[in-house]
Amino acid sequence: MTLVGLDVGTTAVKALAVSPTGEVLERVEREYPLSTPRPGWSEQDPEDWVRAADSALSEVGAGADGIGLSGQMHGLVCLDAAGKVLRPAILWNDQRTGAQCAEIEERVGFERLIELTGNRALPGFTAPKLLWVREHEPEVYARIAHVLLPKDYVRLRLTGEYAMDVTDASGTLLLDVGARRWSDEVLDALDLDRAWLPPLLESPQTAGTTPAGIAVAAGAGDQAAGAVGVGVDRPGPLSVVLGTSGVVFAALPAFAHDAEGRAHAFCHAVPGGWHAMGVMLSAAGSLAWIRDLLDAPYDVLLAEAESWSAGVEGAFFAPYLSGERTPHVDPDVRAAFTGLSLRHDRGALVRAVLEGVAYGLRDSLELLRSMDVVADVGRISGGGARSALWTRVVASVLGLPLERTAVEEGAAYGAALLGGVAAGTFADVHEAVEACVRVRERVEPVAEWADAYADGYMCFRELYPQLAPLHP
Repeated sequence: MTLVGLDVGTTAVKALAVSPTGEVLERVEREYPLSTPRPGWSEQDPEDWVRAADSALSEVGAGADGIGLSGQMHGLVCLDAAGKVLRPAILWNDQRTGAQCAEIEERVGFERLIELTGNRALPGFTAPKLLWVREHEPEVYARIAHVLLPKDYVRLRLTGEYAMDVTDASGTLLLDVGARRWSDEVLDALDLDRAWLPPLLESPQTAGTTPAGIAVAAGAGDQAAGAVGVGVDRPGPLSVVLGTSGVVFAALPAFAHDAEGRAHAFCHAVPGGWHAMGVMLSAAGSLAWIRDLLDAPYDVLLAEAESWSAGVEGAFFAPYLSGERTPHVDPDVRAAFTGLSLRHDRGALVRAVLEGVAYGLRDSLELLRSMDVVADVGRISGGGARSALWTRVVASVLGLPLERTAVEEGAAYGAALLGGVAAGTFADVHEAVEACVRVRERVEPVAEWADAYADGYMCFRELYPQLAPLHP
């Protein structure tokens, strides 16, 4: 018996074959291009996703009992009445919709929007993209009959079914997140057609079958699926993700939102569950940036960073290379080093980057705590978590022990578990997690670093107010 998880990412499709006890049997990845036709724009051809998914599934999907889907959130796929793609998909990291975000908050009302959707209007979300198309491409807008998200278009091509799960729908800004249904109030305020939106399903529900009769789960957005994959299926451990972006994610006992919209409140991949998360835009992306700038291998730079003491003798890095989302909804703020002296070398710069990202994650943790989230331990994942030094730094800045799970395959792994529920291998998501997710290592905060990072975080919090006015 084999379960398959398919993650439609920003740069590639990843497919995993997983056993019912959680072992990864096979892994395939297929890359595709990203288009940036103008500064700040980010688009993809949905057919690239389909070709990559078909190729990956041909290797790992034969004989599968269930398939689960995950993928990049928020991307707008516009289809006509025949299901034909009308324009390239506008992705989550596209920044063209600032004016439309302001329009949404004015039409719906800032407080009411957050009450209904759990979020404020951000350029990455789906609804502002629809308003942009209406304003700038009226000939395309006039032909829209269906609106889907990236993974849901792949499922349409796999099964012929239009559907969307509630976790991914939470990122459209069109869902009444507390009620887990499309918001007629928001749709009316924005003058959008309810008929464009597909039926809503819970993540482990069967959303269709392939021509071979394989059950395909509704699936989940990448962060919700990734949280399931590390065992964050109920209130308890946090999910801490050190990917290109950085995430601190908590399952909630009931729907809750931050009144200022600084954290995201979404439906969880567990039926009847919700989650809140803070997202910083440049986490491992910051380390990749300085690696490329210094033109040296990661292991060399991290070894040099380890020679510096906690706090880097007063050097700080503000990790706003792409602006920031949590807790500062500010696409224009930019990164900076500060506190540098003649003593600081490239190892010091790298250590400051590691610490600056950790402080940014601490911002998200403190915001979740203000929402009554109880945090005693985290489950860390993502490419940055492969660094033992960075994991110790993050644990020490957050003041939390961090656990690594036996399988660190991210959203595709969680998607496979959801596929297992759809196939009947597991009774529910909790049983899937119990059967498959195991902790292999626990990293404790470094006691000797505690004072330096407590003081450092207080200084870090002063950086954003100084940097915010400096953008052009």
